[in-house]
Amino acid sequence: MEPEMPRHVGVVGGGRMGSGIAHAFLVCGSSMTLIEADAARVAAARDGVMHAIRGSVARGRAVEDEETIAARLTVVTDVAGLAGCGLVIEAVPEIGELKHSVLQAISAAVKPSAIIASNTSSMSISELAGFVTSPERFLGLHFFNPVPASQLVEVVVGRETLPATVDRARRIVEVLGKTAVTINDSPGFASSRLGVLLGLEAIRMVEEGVATPEDIDAAMVLGYKHPIGPLKLTDLVGLDVRLGIADYLASRLGDRFAPPRLLRDKVARGELGRKTGHGFYDWSAGDGPA
Repeated sequence: MEPEMPRHVGVVGGGRMGSGIAHAFLVCGSSMTLIEADAARVAAARDGVMHAIRGSVARGRAVEDEETIAARLTVVTDVAGLAGCGLVIEAVPEIGELKHSVLQAISAAVKPSAIIASNTSSMSISELAGFVTSPERFLGLHFFNPVPASQLVEVVVGRETLPATVDRARRIVEVLGKTAVTINDSPGFASSRLGVLLGLEAIRMVEEGVATPEDIDAAMVLGYKHPIGPLKLTDLVGLDVRLGIADYLASRLGDRFAPPRLLRDKVARGELGRKTGHGFYDWSAGDGPA
């Protein structure tokens, strides 16, 4: 039997999610090859991972020192660096054509025994499998933001995914210290389908003047024990990301996922949430709402 945690893991896409996934595997002892598009993004991705590593060491959540963990990190632009990986996770933006080309490049670079996974939050794993050689080794590994703090990973099973691939993926998630839930491939899986629907209704309530974002969020946090309200969560995820997922789900599941006009208008104005300083809340003062 193969070791539960691959010795060498690859991630393609070094944004917030990809960097977080890379950090999780590094802290657990794997070597990591992180792929980004150009030199500037390579530098930014490396900085993001190193910042997370320093935080883990400072909080006592890593058993090794910063230098030992960092020595296992390689950040490059060439997918040829994935050749020795036992697991590669695609974590690029939710753009179909981009994911298709990335998955094809990963398939051409890795060994036949390697597991290939997508971190997509909504796209069909069975359809993405069409761009992977040997689709029986392909599945979804949907991590949540922020990766270090989140306890959940959705293991999404495509039509051709072998049970052995699912079992191996679940064991890997457990070694990372997270909980795996197994979902059969369906648009939005479980978490995005439910979470986006709640977020869209909250946006409609703001649009209709039912209540302020603060009061809607407080109702869900205090009344239903949600850790964060749906509108603040939308700001953290990114309004543009929420809009893209909603459009995709509406095309697959119907009008109940149709994005409210307010969401489209905010995205058009560049009010994308925390990353731009304003969404449903004002984030211009720093990491928390002003």
